[in-house]
Amino acid sequence: MTPTSLSRPVRSLFGYRVSPVGVVAFAVILGWTLVALFAPYVIPYPVGEIVDVDYFGPMSHQLWLGSDYLGRDMLSRVLMGARYTVGISLAAVALCCISGVILGMVAAVSGGWPDTILSRFLDALNSIPSKLFGLVVVAAVGSSIPVLIVTLAVIYMPGAYRFARALAVNVNTMDFITVARTRGESVAYIIGSEILPNIIRPVLADLGLRFVFVVLLLSGLSFLGLGLQPPYADWGALVRENIGGMPFAAPAVVVPSIAIASLTISVNLLIDNLPRKVRDRSV
Repeated sequence: MTPTSLSRPVRSLFGYRVSPVGVVAFAVILGWTLVALFAPYVIPYPVGEIVDVDYFGPMSHQLWLGSDYLGRDMLSRVLMGARYTVGISLAAVALCCISGVILGMVAAVSGGWPDTILSRFLDALNSIPSKLFGLVVVAAVGSSIPVLIVTLAVIYMPGAYRFARALAVNVNTMDFITVARTRGESVAYIIGSEILPNIIRPVLADLGLRFVFVVLLLSGLSFLGLGLQPPYADWGALVRENIGGMPFAAPAVVVPSIAIASLTISVNLLIDNLPRKVRDRSV
């Protein structure tokens, strides 16, 4: 295998060029998704059970990832942490992108004062630092899973709105949009049947990037104590509660950090290496 073979695209059976890097990234993402779905059925110990007499215990046959600061099994806690990290991030990014894309297309098609009001309001919202906004919300209403999902969605919705609006404005000037308006088509038809299909690929790529941002922000909030509260714990909370094991290079603080890095880096690599259809050069 040559040094460049890992980055050379290969042709799939369906006429697409697939990068090996993209395949590996997709496998990592799929693995964490399956873990998030089936974590309660595969964890070796209950997440709150103390199974080790020593804290920050090393890896062993009984405890594959060692123990945490209370002697609990880290493998069980990391697997269950994936359920909260991936689940909350997916829900938040879906909410922010769906609402942002819809508002962006409506603003681009409508124009005038609706576009101006929406754009100025979301610009003002976007100017608030994300962690400061999260701190204010948590101080006002408390921290819970629904509050975290809505807060993360609101923080990143202005970016999704501006991205979708910029794409929709360009498509809105095309001749087929003028023809649709001449036929008397409604705004809903123009948005759903004419604009959305032409911007869906970049919108999906943007969704992947925003998923990375949401994961990092959720982990950061949890590390600061503003995210999930005990007995729940996502990966950021696991790093925070086991930070005392850093001088010992304890797996309890290293493994959750690796989990965050593996998920976010894999999403970025997958976006950069999405399959592309092979052009037929025989004609």
